[in-house]
Amino acid sequence: MLQNLHIKNIILIDEIDISFEEGLNILTGETGAGKSIIIGSLAVGLGGKFQKDILRDNEKDGLIELLFSIEQPELLDSLKEMELPIGEDGELLISRRLSSSGRAVNRVNEHTVTTARLQEVAALLIDLHAQHEQQTLLKADKHLEILDRFGGDEIDRAKQAVKELYEKYTMLESEIDMHKMDETEKNKRMDFLQYQIQEIRAAALCDGEEETLQKQYQKCVHAKEIIETAGEIYQMTGYDFPQSAAEQIGHALSRIGRLAELDSDLSGAYDILHDIDGMMNDFNRELKGYMDDMTFDEKQFSDITERLDLIHNLQSKYGKTISEILEKCDRFEKEYQELITYEELMQNLHDKLQNVDDKLREASVYLHNIRSTYAVNMCAVIKEALEELNFTSVMFDMQFEQLPRFTANGIDKAYFMISTNVGEHMRPLYEVASGGELSRVMLAIKSCLAYADDTPTLLFDEIDVGISGRTAQRVAEKLSVIAKRHQVLCITHLPQIAAMADVHYLIDKTVENKKTITTIKMLDGEASIGEIARLLGGATITENTIASAREMKGLAKGTKIY
Repeated sequence: MLQNLHIKNIILIDEIDISFEEGLNILTGETGAGKSIIIGSLAVGLGGKFQKDILRDNEKDGLIELLFSIEQPELLDSLKEMELPIGEDGELLISRRLSSSGRAVNRVNEHTVTTARLQEVAALLIDLHAQHEQQTLLKADKHLEILDRFGGDEIDRAKQAVKELYEKYTMLESEIDMHKMDETEKNKRMDFLQYQIQEIRAAALCDGEEETLQKQYQKCVHAKEIIETAGEIYQMTGYDFPQSAAEQIGHALSRIGRLAELDSDLSGAYDILHDIDGMMNDFNRELKGYMDDMTFDEKQFSDITERLDLIHNLQSKYGKTISEILEKCDRFEKEYQELITYEELMQNLHDKLQNVDDKLREASVYLHNIRSTYAVNMCAVIKEALEELNFTSVMFDMQFEQLPRFTANGIDKAYFMISTNVGEHMRPLYEVASGGELSRVMLAIKSCLAYADDTPTLLFDEIDVGISGRTAQRVAEKLSVIAKRHQVLCITHLPQIAAMADVHYLIDKTVENKKTITTIKMLDGEASIGEIARLLGGATITENTIASAREMKGLAKGTKIY
């Protein structure tokens, strides 16, 4: 159940904190007091869309927090499957912080989640019936969703089986379409594949070949420059050339050798120059060897260039690397082999499709039969609920039609049929129901689903629209019945429904420091009777109005089923 709602810096709300109770929680207030703001904030807190102008003060963030206590083991298991942290006491805190930039930060028990995940969690915890939701009953495709929800796990399992088979079916259809071709197309494709395969295989490519050839190519391209420059360096340093570095060092070594004989202090300098002479000798021998080995072969250069051109041509057609080209060739060969056995391939695919078609048809019929069975039960429960809601001569049923082809949701098109008057033929609900009738039908459906699912909290925003008198009393009684199994939050303007409250809250609008703010407070017994009197009598509340409100509260208490 929803234990607490905390709202801060949202439209007319500066900051409010509301603690809710089990049973029927009724919220009332003057028109414009901010009831819709509270419901809208709650919807936003559960992952709904919002505009950045929702903030009361653009300089501050808005904050909406909802604290739930969860007792149902199935619901706890579902939340754990989402890998969400749940406290040992079963408490779960949803927090949504809204910034003036229009962005939101969503957290579940301090664990940051996406908006999509937040909405998944919210759907398990609370069923929000806003004023516009009853209009969904005017959409026939929503009726089948209601039936499937009523059927619970049994229908879910049947739907999952249909969905999986449908996905296989569509995949096979796509594969058949992809391979489908006439004899001319097939032969043309085979000829082209054969050409591509032969072109690649004839090249006899090897991984790493291009890198080796590129290195050889660069060496050939620069061979002349390398040979000329190496020769110049050898002339500068070699012993065979006058005035070369080696010759000069040799002369200097001879002269310093003589000086070292005359003065031993120069023996160190002699040793250094002797080492330099040896290193110069080694250098020239290394350079001479390189020059002797360095040759430029025109044919080799031509072969390297031609091979690289071939590789680059294949890369432009089949892949950036040799490895990619070879992989592409393998795929070509596989496709070629498939085309050789094309008839066999297509027959195999059609056999598989027929097999899945049979299974899908069987699963869809099975799903239809389960739905039909549940539809009888559900319509009987809804009819009974409608009678309790003052539809005295109502007939209610579900019409099934078969779709022209398979879908992931089976072959069913289904919609509600209703007759609200004696002698009137049943017609589709979306054709005949008025606003007040739709609100009661929606309540009847909600009461029906309340026994079928585990959503702990139901919220009704003006479910009483378009009704009054005895019908309003019946709606109040139905809400009270639902509240025995679920926590119910209900915004209303009818005294009959307000009198049925287990807990009564007043939403009010006041002016503080020249600013209008919305507030909410829980009413005690006498304050609740005063608010019921206001709903009964409007602006002028007399003793008789108070007495009527007190009587209405007493009658409501006696009507409740404990």
